[in-house]
Amino acid sequence: MSKYLFVYGTLLPDEAPAEIARAIRKLRVVGRGRTRGRLYDFGDFPGAVVTPSERSTIAGLVYEIPADPELLRQLDRYEGVDSFHPANSLFLRRKRWITLHDGRRLLSWVYEYNRDPANGVHLPKGNYEERAGARKPARIAGD
Repeated sequence: MSKYLFVYGTLLPDEAPAEIARAIRKLRVVGRGRTRGRLYDFGDFPGAVVTPSERSTIAGLVYEIPADPELLRQLDRYEGVDSFHPANSLFLRRKRWITLHDGRRLLSWVYEYNRDPANGVHLPKGNYEERAGARKPARIAGD
């Protein structure tokens, strides 16, 4: 059974910093997708608050994760996940339903912001790549 990861910020191919870029290149792009919730910009990174009942959506990209447990550990470290003390985590990795651009739905891992988002700037379009001053988003097959 395949495992998937929905990303919306610094894990996107054109946004990944050098420290995590090598790990990102190991993931296989499935396509663009959306999930319900609100996206916030915290300056150096975004944070998603996923809420299935929310009317707004968060735009991102779905990757297929290879069968490499070390890869998820690397991503968790980068995202500040502390599985032994979740309350201390900057992000939590949770499974959420993602709707792909073609209408299919996949159950995917998502890194959700684990702090009060009040000090962030809400991105009403739910798209980190479209924030002010951002680089042009990469073209992904299926766009």
